[in-house]
Amino acid sequence: MKAQIIKIGNSRGIRIPKPLLEESKLEGEVELEVIDEGLLIKSTNPPRHGWEEAFRLLVENDDDDLIMDDPGNRFDEEQWRW
Repeated sequence: MKAQIIKIGNSRGIRIPKPLLEESKLEGEVELEVIDEGLLIKSTNPPRHGWEEAFRLLVENDDDDLIMDDPGNRFDEEQWRW
């Protein structure tokens, strides 16, 4: 996908199409890094950002049950030996 660098005041910018933003999950503050191939845009949020809070809310709301019972598998039941 191609885009144009546009003038924004004394700076330059690029419009990132909505589908790319949704797929990359970029929002708010980002980190910019110059690399050999060009410019890299990275999220400043670490991987799994917000998971701890989401899990805490699940437990508080007593909503932390498994969605389905552990089905196991044939290897677990028939072939695994200690």
